[in-house]
Amino acid sequence: MRRHLDTTPSDHTPDGLPFGPRTVARAESATRILAGLGALLGAVGLAGWAMPASLRSAWPGTEGWIKANTSLSLVLLATGLGMVADARQQGPRLSIGRSVLLCGAAIGLASLAEYLFGVYLGIDQFLVVDDTAASLPNVASPPGRMAPNTAVALLLAGCGAFTLTLPHRRAVAAGQIMALLVVLLGLLRWYGLAYRVPELGKVGDYIGMAPHTAAILVLLGAAIFLARPCVGPAGLVCNAGTTGLLGRRMVVTILLVPPLLGWLRLAGQDAGWYGTRLGAALLVSGHVCVFLLLGFLVLGTGRRIEAAHSRARRELLRYQWLKQFMEHTPAVVFVKDLDGRYLAVNAEFERAVGRSRETVVGMRTEDVLPADFAVTARAADAEVLDSNQARRHEHHVPTADGMRVYSDILFPLPGPDGRPQAICGIATDDTLRIAAHQQAERAHQRFRDLMESAPDAVLIVGRDDLVVMANARAEALFGRPRSRLLGLRLSQLAPASHRRRHTALVRSYRAHAAGRPVTFDTDLRGMRENGQQFPAEVSVGTLVSDEGRLISFIVRDITERRQLEEERCLAYQQQRRIAYTLQRSLMGTPPLLPHLPTAHRYLPSAQDAGVGGDWFDVIPLEKGRTGVVIGDVMGRGIDAAAVMGQLRAATHALAKAEMTPAQLMNCLDTFVCELDDQLVTCCYLVIDPHSDRISLCSAGHLPVLAAGPGRPPHALDAPVGVPLGIGDIPHRQATHVLPAGTTLLAYTDGLVELPGADLDDRIGDLTDAFETALECTGHTHAGLEALADDVLGALISRPEKHDDDVTLVAVRTPAHRSTSTALPPEPESASRARRFTARTLANWSSPATVTETAELIVTELVTNAIRHTKGDFLLALHLDGIELTIEVGDHKRAEPRPRTTGLLDENGRGLLLISALTERWGTTPHSGGKSVWCTLPWPTPQHATDGT
Repeated sequence: MRRHLDTTPSDHTPDGLPFGPRTVARAESATRILAGLGALLGAVGLAGWAMPASLRSAWPGTEGWIKANTSLSLVLLATGLGMVADARQQGPRLSIGRSVLLCGAAIGLASLAEYLFGVYLGIDQFLVVDDTAASLPNVASPPGRMAPNTAVALLLAGCGAFTLTLPHRRAVAAGQIMALLVVLLGLLRWYGLAYRVPELGKVGDYIGMAPHTAAILVLLGAAIFLARPCVGPAGLVCNAGTTGLLGRRMVVTILLVPPLLGWLRLAGQDAGWYGTRLGAALLVSGHVCVFLLLGFLVLGTGRRIEAAHSRARRELLRYQWLKQFMEHTPAVVFVKDLDGRYLAVNAEFERAVGRSRETVVGMRTEDVLPADFAVTARAADAEVLDSNQARRHEHHVPTADGMRVYSDILFPLPGPDGRPQAICGIATDDTLRIAAHQQAERAHQRFRDLMESAPDAVLIVGRDDLVVMANARAEALFGRPRSRLLGLRLSQLAPASHRRRHTALVRSYRAHAAGRPVTFDTDLRGMRENGQQFPAEVSVGTLVSDEGRLISFIVRDITERRQLEEERCLAYQQQRRIAYTLQRSLMGTPPLLPHLPTAHRYLPSAQDAGVGGDWFDVIPLEKGRTGVVIGDVMGRGIDAAAVMGQLRAATHALAKAEMTPAQLMNCLDTFVCELDDQLVTCCYLVIDPHSDRISLCSAGHLPVLAAGPGRPPHALDAPVGVPLGIGDIPHRQATHVLPAGTTLLAYTDGLVELPGADLDDRIGDLTDAFETALECTGHTHAGLEALADDVLGALISRPEKHDDDVTLVAVRTPAHRSTSTALPPEPESASRARRFTARTLANWSSPATVTETAELIVTELVTNAIRHTKGDFLLALHLDGIELTIEVGDHKRAEPRPRTTGLLDENGRGLLLISALTERWGTTPHSGGKSVWCTLPWPTPQHATDGT
């Protein structure tokens, strides 16, 4: 175990102060020089006692020559200091040096004891007899005895030098403080000599310290202080940092400047340049200037200290970053010294070797890694140290998880002299990467095998549209060997007339569809090496590889397919013409009724050769009424069209039988139920312009829209009914009162149904389009055709792509006039009926011929009602613009029948007369009886102009 304090110079001490080897060496050299000089001067003082007494008495000063005991003590202290100055000194030399120091301190202690206790120990003139006492002024000290302050200084010097040999830093620091006190005692004597103030070098009436004694004490104290330059107060002055620089400047300034200023002040006063007060002011001013300058020097040094601290903080922050990077990097990081001992490792190293950091740092490579791998690792370290360059290696390391593959890089860490001081290694676990590489190679081989087994030609194109891969089918298709396909620009495989299109398609795919497979088969042609062209279908896809994004082209020769498509297209067109003709013949052409404006549109489906199950019809009924029917047979094709034709004929016949909408729908339901697996949606409306009533019944069909003057489009309410073909569920009808000029819109589901769209939303779109069309066309008869076109165009933007047939019917109720009067069953009612008719027709601007005919018909009908009925009856006149309807209603249900009469019969010819004068006549039963009606043509403005 070491007995002395280790003050071997290093970069930093435990106090954190920097020390350079040169600074420490200089301090130690100064110690030896000062100690040697002190011993030399002490020996000279001791030798002086061999000189004649007259010479010693002539020595300047009141203290005389240095005392013999003082010289001996100084020689012993200086010699002992020289022996213990080396901190690494051990053995007998150290013991002898300590003994010598204690002897020197003992002389001072003995003299001090004599002063303190008033005893005489006989040591004052033990070596020589002091023969200079008679020449000295009266002093209280016996002859040969040293001054009290000298004894204190010697004792402090001996104790301070002895503490340097102790193994405690605090003891050494205490010794350095004692050395500073020794220096201070010596300087006080010289200050007193300079200021001619002898009291600074003596105590009371005792003899004072000799000047050369003071000089040797200053040298000895300084030597003791510098003997341990890395410890205690000496470390503050001797370090290589800013603290040492400040300390040295301040010590020199404090020791020299104040005494010098004081001496200058006294010299000026002695010369009579100024008085005491001015001298004191000058002294203060000098101190202020000197210390102000010293303060600014200290501030400048402090600025450098702050800059150094900032740099140190930045370096510390970088070190922390580097440490965090080292800890969190996924690679194994380690630092080893030249002997292979680990100096630092990161967390990944701990995980890799399965040992904690504490058990790794300080251990050699062979103590941490497996034996076989350790030998390889040490060889790699030696290679790096020999070449002084970085080296890369790959190692296979057995671990608990199996064999791992590590790729590492080793590089030297140089010292200040540029030679390697350590080795740093960064290793990454490449086991997964190598496995992934091998798997990728297998995948590439599988991909090549897949390309070769593909039934079509496959080309892989790079970024510049150059072919980088091709399979055997591509060689056969283009008639080129693979060596002449690879590196060929893709457009060169197409005829010159098609290359621009091919290049544009590839650019478009790269820009807009990269990553999504696309097939092109329109106007694409390939060209073999012999110039032969062929139509081609190309499927384009994207491949992501190490070389970047590649594009795959699968090319097929579709020559045979094109021939088959042309043949099929011709057959399809012929079939479509036949089917369309059949569709039109089955649907028929509804009549154009002068009194009821209608517009209809039929759009065949783009599929199934345009044949579907949609149909509609406009059926004129008695008394100016009109039936409108629209339906849709579920399904497509010839079968649906055949069912549609049957239903249209059945509907027409049932409507002519004057069935109500509900009766007609129930009869159709029975008819459809007899067909195999058929469902039909249908809606039937009866428009009665005389009463402004519309009766309708719906069998699962979409709602009818109505828009009257001043009212927006809306759906007509109707009882919910099931489609025809369900059976056993009766259908009900509803009746609405709508003003003249109301526009009705009926349609099939093909108009509003779209894949993925909500049906209610689409009906809402239809309602909006209906309203917009009405605003543009108005409620006029001429605008009905334009309205149908606008609505159809708004709902179906691309008719050529629509996959369902569409039927649309628009109807506008006509304007009309009606009036009636109740008559009693008495003969006078006939004349009143004629007057009522004449007056009404006159108000309606009827021609005279029509009025005369109408009066005759009214007379016959009223006469029949008077003769054959009981109770009041009703006479009604209706004008709808093109015909006049005369109606007589009574309470008798029996229908009138024409009779066969003889030439001389006076009665029985009324119905024959009515049939001859009118266009139509008939009987309509109702809940209260029946109505007999007939119609007369009403002349239009055209007829009136022509005189017909």
